[in-house]
Amino acid sequence: MKTPLFAGTLAMTLLGSGLVAAEGTLEQVIERGHLNCGSHISRAGFASQDSNGNWHGFDVGFCRALAAAVLGDPSAVQFEPLTAQSRFDALTEGEVDVLARSTTWTFLRDVEKELTFVGTYYYDGQGFMVKREMGVSSALELDETTICIETGTTTVLNLDDYFRANGMSYEAVTVESSDDAKQGYQQGDCEVYTSDIAALASGRAGFADPGAHVILPEVISKEPLGLVVRHGDDAWADIVRWTLFALIAAEELGITSTNLEELKASSTKPEIRRLLGSEGSFGAVMGLADDWAARAIAAVGNYGELFASTIGDQTPIGLARGLNAQWTQGGLLYAPPFR
Repeated sequence: MKTPLFAGTLAMTLLGSGLVAAEGTLEQVIERGHLNCGSHISRAGFASQDSNGNWHGFDVGFCRALAAAVLGDPSAVQFEPLTAQSRFDALTEGEVDVLARSTTWTFLRDVEKELTFVGTYYYDGQGFMVKREMGVSSALELDETTICIETGTTTVLNLDDYFRANGMSYEAVTVESSDDAKQGYQQGDCEVYTSDIAALASGRAGFADPGAHVILPEVISKEPLGLVVRHGDDAWADIVRWTLFALIAAEELGITSTNLEELKASSTKPEIRRLLGSEGSFGAVMGLADDWAARAIAAVGNYGELFASTIGDQTPIGLARGLNAQWTQGGLLYAPPFR
């Protein structure tokens, strides 16, 4: 008597699994015709809108690359501006398909919040910015200062740990967003602004007199910023992960947005041929066209091109590659092999 019931239960389980698989994120994106990308409300160099409402920036580039890989159209993205407090709910509730929003990969976010970090796309660390007129040259001189800090971020605990470890005290001026933190700092609500160094550089670039503000040399934390998807959809996580790796690998292999077509047609290097879809069926394995990676690279360039055009040392943001250089250049960028 138990066998039919077990068989019926198993059949329902398998049917349910089939329904879940059929309604995976990839299928939803294809059916919808565009990618929903969780983004910053505004962060110069990373994600911001121009006067025509078009989105630009480093974080934006990864979503455009993903849209190109999946849909063949880098413009097929709807950007959802999210606060630090709202971003995780927006992802888990299905409002967005991926977070590309300077989100630090931590144990509790990965495990307790049941988020899937598919890879680190920017290695950052928390720092401090002060007005040059303060005459401060080190974070160890910030005892008994007022500090603007955004709630709902990893910076809160990092700040407390750093000051406690160094026997210093501070008064926190907590705000709801990075824009509030920048505004509070500029209008004198606090003496110090703390955030990831990339965020500080981005904020400073928008000040009336960027040279009047100094980012102090101390880096007090590790902030690996990751692309994030929901738990439970491994197929979609693979697509987002390997699109990121495609941009990283392209730089290492010397593939750029300008020489891509030539290499696709004439390269004899097996890994280049596999990456660009000239050999093998790597796209088909993920449910994509075999030129998925070539489309992503053509849309935004390789990792180095994207970095240089949005936040690099020749832009107003002025960031050096540092840890975000290729592993062959002393950095941490390293893509697994395409084979």
